[in-house]
Amino acid sequence: MQMLAVVAATGLALSSPYLLPSSDEPVVSPLGQPTGQDWPTWQKDVSGSRHNASEKKITPQTVGDLKLKWAFSYPNVPYARMGSQPAVTGGVAYVGAPDGKFHALDARTGRTKWTFDLTPVAGTWPPENPNIVRDGAAVSGDHVYFGDSRGFLYSLDRDTGKLNWATKLDEHVATWITSSPMVFGDRVYVGVSSNEAGSANAPDYPCCSFGGHVDALDLKTGKVVWKRSLMPPAKRIGTWPTGAAKFGPAGAAVWSSPVIDPGSRTMYVGTGNAHIGTGAEKTDNIDSVLALNLDDGTIRWKRQMQDVDVHNQSCTWPDPAEYCPSHYDGTARNFDFGATGNLFTINGKPVLGIAQKSGIYWALDARTGKTIWHTRLSTPDMAHADPGSAGVPWGSSFDGRRIYVASWRGNPATIFALDAATGRIEWKSVHPADGCGTGGAAKYAQMCERAYPSAVTTTPGLVYEGSADGKMRIFSASDGKLLWQFDAVRDFEGVNGVVGAGRAIGANGGAVVVDGMLYVQAGYYPFYPTGKGTVLLAFGL
Repeated sequence: MQMLAVVAATGLALSSPYLLPSSDEPVVSPLGQPTGQDWPTWQKDVSGSRHNASEKKITPQTVGDLKLKWAFSYPNVPYARMGSQPAVTGGVAYVGAPDGKFHALDARTGRTKWTFDLTPVAGTWPPENPNIVRDGAAVSGDHVYFGDSRGFLYSLDRDTGKLNWATKLDEHVATWITSSPMVFGDRVYVGVSSNEAGSANAPDYPCCSFGGHVDALDLKTGKVVWKRSLMPPAKRIGTWPTGAAKFGPAGAAVWSSPVIDPGSRTMYVGTGNAHIGTGAEKTDNIDSVLALNLDDGTIRWKRQMQDVDVHNQSCTWPDPAEYCPSHYDGTARNFDFGATGNLFTINGKPVLGIAQKSGIYWALDARTGKTIWHTRLSTPDMAHADPGSAGVPWGSSFDGRRIYVASWRGNPATIFALDAATGRIEWKSVHPADGCGTGGAAKYAQMCERAYPSAVTTTPGLVYEGSADGKMRIFSASDGKLLWQFDAVRDFEGVNGVVGAGRAIGANGGAVVVDGMLYVQAGYYPFYPTGKGTVLLAFGL
C-alpha cells in the first residue's frame, strides 16, 4: 500500500495556496541565482537544475552541426557500469574511471593533465565489484571531491591531483558511494549507499546488514562533522537455507545526490528501499524524501512514499523461494528514490520536485513536505522482476519554466515536459521505435533496450538524453522533436592512445554541456559484446 503520510505534515490538494485561485498564472522561478557557464557539480548548481542557462553556442539552430571532437578510452574492466559524470570547469574535465584512476582532462582536446591512482588509498578491487568510481565529481575552490566503491570520499588539488585527504565513510564490505558530493560553505555533503542488494545474488552471502546514511565533512580536513543514519544497526535474525547467517534490518541506501536551499539551510535527498523484510522497514526511512538541517543533520521533515518495499537482487530470480518472500506478496517493488531533486519556487514559495522509481514525479512544499501536485509518468508492471525500472532512476532538469524528466523502461521509455506550476504534461516524446534496429545495437537486438537510464540535461531550447540503445539524442525543448542523435555503439580511437568501444549512454548522471561542448559517458549496460573498454565522448560545433 502506498503511504502518503508526512512526518509533521499531511497531504495537500491542488487547492494549495501556491496555486492562485484566480485566472492569474502561477509564477515559477529558479530557487537562488543562476550559476555561470561551467558545470562544476553533478547537479550543476545547489538547486539541482541540471540546466546551463549560459549556453549560447549549442542552440536549436546550430545543434545539427555537432561533431565528435575527441574520445577518451578506459581500460577494459568487465561488467563495469561507467557512470562518473564529468565535472567541467575552468577548461578542465574531472572524471573517474573504472580501473581505479581519476583523471583531469583538457576539456577541448581530451589531453590528460594529471591522473590520480586510488589504489594506494583504497586497495585493489575484487572482480565482483568493478564499479570503482561511479559518482560525479564536485569542484569547489582549489579542490575536487568524489567518492569510490569502497566508501572513501576524496579531496584532491584540482591543479595537480595531489591528495588532500581521503575519509572512509563506512566500514561495511559492500559500501558504495554513488551519490555525487555537494559543497556548500565549509562542508561537503554526500549520501552513502551499498552493493548489498546485488550481493544478495550469492545465496551464501549473509544478507543483509548495511544501513544508508548522509554525511557532512569538513572541507579542509575531511573530518566527519555529522552523520545521519537511516537504519538501526542490523542484528542476527536467523539463517538462510544455505546456512548463511541472516541479518536485518537493512537498506535505505542513499543513491542520489543532495540539493540545498541556502536560505533555510536545508538539504534534500531521497532514500532507497529495504533489502530484507523484518517488520522494521515499516517505521524506518525507506523510500522517503528527507529534509535535513545542514548544521547538524537533524530531520526537519520526512515524506515516506512507501511503507513496505523489500527488494534485492534475489527478488529477480525466476524462483526466489525463501530468499525473497516479498516477491510473492507484492512488496518487492523497488520504488525508491535514486533521483536527485529540483528546487524552484511557485509564487515565491520554495518547492522540491523529485521523481520516484514508482513512475511519479512529486512537487512538495520544501518547508513541510506536503504535496503541491504529482504527475504519474509511467505505470510499473508488478509482474516484472524489477517494477521500479519503469520509473525514474537518476534525475530531471528544470529550465526556469518546465521540468524535463525521462522514464527508464516506462512502457515504453518516454521524455516528458511538465509545467512546473501544475505538473501538467506539456509534451512527451516516446523513445524512437527503431532504436534497437539501427546503428551498432542492431547487431545485438536481443540485448538492446528502448530505455532512458540517464538523468536529463537542458540548455536554452534543448533537451539532452542518452539511451540504452547506445544513442545520444537531443530534442527541442518546445515540442520534443528529435533534432540530433549520435550512435556510440562502435569503436573509438582514444586521444590517450587506447581503442575503446561505446555502449549505452551512461546512467548515474547524464550529459554535461559547457561552452559549446557536450560530454557523455558511453559505458552503461546492456553490456554489448566487446573486448575493449568504454569511452568518454566529447562533441563540439
